[in-house]
Amino acid sequence: MYFIFSKILAFLISPFWWILMLLALGLILKNKKLKKRLFISSAIIFLLFSMPIFLNRFANAWRYPYERLPAGKNYSCVIVLGGFSGPGGPDGGHFNTSSDRFIQGVKLKETGRASHILITSGNSSLMHQKDGFVEADWVQTQLKQFNFPDSDVLIENQSKNTIENAAFTKKLLESRHLKPPYLLVTSDFHMRRSMKIFQKQGLDVVPYPCNFFAGGRFSIGEFLPDVNALWKWDIYLKELVGYMVLWFRK
Repeated sequence: MYFIFSKILAFLISPFWWILMLLALGLILKNKKLKKRLFISSAIIFLLFSMPIFLNRFANAWRYPYERLPAGKNYSCVIVLGGFSGPGGPDGGHFNTSSDRFIQGVKLKETGRASHILITSGNSSLMHQKDGFVEADWVQTQLKQFNFPDSDVLIENQSKNTIENAAFTKKLLESRHLKPPYLLVTSDFHMRRSMKIFQKQGLDVVPYPCNFFAGGRFSIGEFLPDVNALWKWDIYLKELVGYMVLWFRK
């Protein structure tokens, strides 16, 4: 139920749907004064959420604090959160815009910063629960092409969200007797919520954010509307609401 609720909520908080709903109401209603207010409201929301200036300032504030890894410090495992691939492609799957999670995880393993790599992700799609695609299993086939020994790869393929990622990952790490701390790799926008969830599970994790697509220094161009900012806000608002929900969960 929580899984389904989270997907519905992500849809409802999207600025794009707010704009669409206001425009639709403005077209349907006959009251001219109300129609005007609805159209103006939709225009204001569009400007607020399409100008990168607001998105980037929020992204900077939302960013989880992190430091470069200490020189010479190695870890028993790098935990890579899924969400960077999906069904389709010539071998049954494909990497998406969050593939930097996979790249950074592999890099940490290949450079010896972590002796093991753990991929945690089942099927998190509400619409494709029966399509047979399980992300962690598919990623395992990709890791085999890097000639990683099976003993160095841990696969958690049952989780559908970050809360389950942490719970199932903890059991897997304990079963393999891998000592903390562990590196945690996920997208910059997702790190704050992920750290809180993993820490609530009692896991000692070190943040290693990647996939930075918002934030940075101020520029004049940030005042120019960009429709890409709308879908980026979808992601950040989902993270914000998810983070707030954590306070109400035991």
